[in-house]
Amino acid sequence: MSQDLPSLLAAGERAVFHGPPARAVGLLEQAMALAEAEGRRAEVTAAGWLLGVALASQGRLGRAVALLEPLVGAGEQADAPEIRLFGSLAAATMASVHRQLGRHQVAWGFDERGLGLSEGRGEAAFDCRLGLASDAVGLEDVSAARLGLDAAAELVTGREDWWRQRVRLDWVRAEIALLVGEPTEAVGLAVAAVDRAEHSRAPRHVAKGLLFQGVAEVQVDTDAATGTLRRAASLAEGLGTLPLIWPARALLGALLVDRAPDESARCLASARSAVLAIAADLAPEIRDEWLSRPDVSALLEG
Repeated sequence: MSQDLPSLLAAGERAVFHGPPARAVGLLEQAMALAEAEGRRAEVTAAGWLLGVALASQGRLGRAVALLEPLVGAGEQADAPEIRLFGSLAAATMASVHRQLGRHQVAWGFDERGLGLSEGRGEAAFDCRLGLASDAVGLEDVSAARLGLDAAAELVTGREDWWRQRVRLDWVRAEIALLVGEPTEAVGLAVAAVDRAEHSRAPRHVAKGLLFQGVAEVQVDTDAATGTLRRAASLAEGLGTLPLIWPARALLGALLVDRAPDESARCLASARSAVLAIAADLAPEIRDEWLSRPDVSALLEG
């Protein structure tokens, strides 16, 4: 049965944030095609942004970049508020893609561009401000990370419906806590993020929160970390989210190398497979940079 454009967009958005990302892809591709056929430019950009989020969540990062980058440029050239809004959201998602690849300086540039398009208001401004905080964590700039976090948190005040934003705030708070050597605090923040994501029925956010929790627990209680990382990896595999599978399986494999060598070997093999699948979708120059990252190259050579 054919669906109208609003129904396709609504179903695609729900699948992006509340289901396996792969389920969203077909819906949003249909929505884009229908919006283009009807000449509805704002809906084309909305569907394009959501499709970029779905692809990036799967680990199809090269395709996500190819789809999102033109939306950023279109937003910067447009006067229409809707086009600028989705250009801003696309820039924030582009930044997220580059952060996943360890390209924090590049991510910073996209977050700055997106913030300019957002005019400092709404969900897009939040995504970009929080993105800047996470970029600063990757660059080990604690002061900038805290400033970005505070600026993002101000935008959430009074918005009880912003579950996704509140989950992500706790992720970045946990990152900052780890950066300054406070793993116990990071565990508590990650647990809060997991609880909120579970309440919001957002399994991808649950899996990522569990990954943050497991990373923090490694420094506090390795037995707890093992169980948490198993949960994170299993949920990520069920969702088909490669960017969460590889770090969860890689860290779990490292923890189990002496205690459970067979499980460790299986985990490390799964992590390598996810890393190579991500690499296969990247442009050659970015692929080479990705594969030469110290943590990635160590995994592949192990």
